[in-house]
Amino acid sequence: MAGKLTKRLVDAAKPGETIWDGEIKGLGLRVWASGARSYILKYRRGGVQRWLTIGQHGDGWSPEKARKEAERLKGKIRDGVDPALDAKIEREADSFDAFADRYLADYAKNHKKASTVREETRALKNHIRPALGKYRVKDIQRGDIARFHQGMKATPYAANRYLALLSHMFNIAEDWGLRPENTNPCRRVKKYKEKARDRFLSPEELARLGKALSAAETAGESVYVIAAIRLLLLTGARLSEILSLEWEEVDFKASMLRLSDSKTGAKTIALPAPALQILNDLPRQDDNPHVICGAREGAALVNLQKPWRRIRAAAKLEDVRLHDLRHSFASVAAAGGMSLPLIGALLGHTQAQTTQRYAHLADDPRHAAANVVAERITSNMRGEETMVFHLNRPQNRLTSK
Repeated sequence: MAGKLTKRLVDAAKPGETIWDGEIKGLGLRVWASGARSYILKYRRGGVQRWLTIGQHGDGWSPEKARKEAERLKGKIRDGVDPALDAKIEREADSFDAFADRYLADYAKNHKKASTVREETRALKNHIRPALGKYRVKDIQRGDIARFHQGMKATPYAANRYLALLSHMFNIAEDWGLRPENTNPCRRVKKYKEKARDRFLSPEELARLGKALSAAETAGESVYVIAAIRLLLLTGARLSEILSLEWEEVDFKASMLRLSDSKTGAKTIALPAPALQILNDLPRQDDNPHVICGAREGAALVNLQKPWRRIRAAAKLEDVRLHDLRHSFASVAAAGGMSLPLIGALLGHTQAQTTQRYAHLADDPRHAAANVVAERITSNMRGEETMVFHLNRPQNRLTSK
């Protein structure tokens, strides 16, 4: 064992070497492969050997200061305290992982919809925690967030949604005193530009999808999978609304779905005759309140994506998402001459601008009307007799004196 740790011994230590102090039992210096030198304390607690890092040499720590800290820690150990365990608990309590658990339990579940909590839980588990979970909340900087966001550039829409979630969470962290105020690391991280995706099924594509659905049903695909896809097309409902639908929310008499909750809150969805027929024919399962049943007893279908990929491949519609079925419902309505407010009501939009994306499709009836008028004018110019229309003229209410 070496003598008392001194600056000369510390400076002379080589990478991979551990030097022990000759006076304070358990105090040592470990030199890492990088050349960094750390003061450590080794002790036993409850029959288990513990290692505790006191600090890094040169980063505010000297041999003399490390000796004083080791003496203090050994005093706590004699009093029954385990400083290594306390340090571990403190590190984990400060971690983003621990904060995320608290955020979901204490904030999200009390202030957000259950569906939103599920989405945020998945986003945290699959994307955010793997990247940031082990960082301490107070230590996360804008560069860390920017690298995470940049790493998801292949999916810009998701990257922007996760950036918004993180920004909200760091605001909560400030409210809880886990970070100083006005230090949100998401500020000034530039979002990716998002291009609205307008993918609507044409009549020919709808025919291919219909054939693929029939073939899948004949091949033994779940009746609930087939019903869910058909209901998405025939009602314009969101995927979450169909998958979470319960029988008590189906009003057969009024031909309505009366949803207790959705993305925009409680809402009703009109059920056309073909959709009603699907629901009438769909088998109900005992002790399962859900319309679209999953494999687990009493549970709803969770994953429609895998069967959808099989069906759309058979229909040669590889670029079509399930959400595009909702767009297709709206596009057929617009092309049929329905007004944008009515389409918005069918889809459950709460803001008029959300429905505006379908405005260009509503031009078709006007083109058809213009063609009729032009054809009749052309016939008149040729001297052919045509039906005469009379336009109702508004009366002029101005009178001259």
